Amino acid sequence: MSRSFLLILGDRDAIGWVLREQRMAFPATPRAEVAALGAGDSLYLYATRGAWRNPTRDRGRIIGVANARGEARTLEEPVEIAGRRFVSGCGLDINRLVPYPGGLELQPLVGQLSAFPKPQAWSVYLRRALLPLPEGDAALLRAALQPLLTSREQALPTYPSTTAAATS
Repeated sequence: MSRSFLLILGDRDAIGWVLREQRMAFPATPRAEVAALGAGDSLYLYATRGAWRNPTRDRGRIIGVANARGEARTLEEPVEIAGRRFVSGCGLDINRLVPYPGGLELQPLVGQLSAFPKPQAWSVYLRRALLPLPEGDAALLRAALQPLLTSREQALPTYPSTTAAATS
């Protein structure tokens, strides 16, 4: 049975790497949600309001949808992205993205999402790489995001820190 997660990305260089490489990397800190990730799980790619380095202008937005190719595994060689070291990871199939600088703003939806049991303190739930989403939350996000999405190939060149050519 596949699950759904909000994949939280807080740095534009990391976002560029994830979108280009179609991979996700995780830090050494053990997290139950990372261990629970499996093949086919849905990931809603969320760029935090500080990710583009202008939090007064930018809003936290869901920018795409991916599926995990498999569980998170220890990397043979750790990866350094945006000055941080990552020791495990998994492949992603990113098929649909919202062109930059668009996306589905998360904050107005928080009160409708059970993944945020204390909506007034919703940002505290985003201090991890993955936030599990109940099926009802995933359905709401899927429906709201669908009209904004286009192909990865069309949207990728619009993002800072990515190359014009979509790579696999």
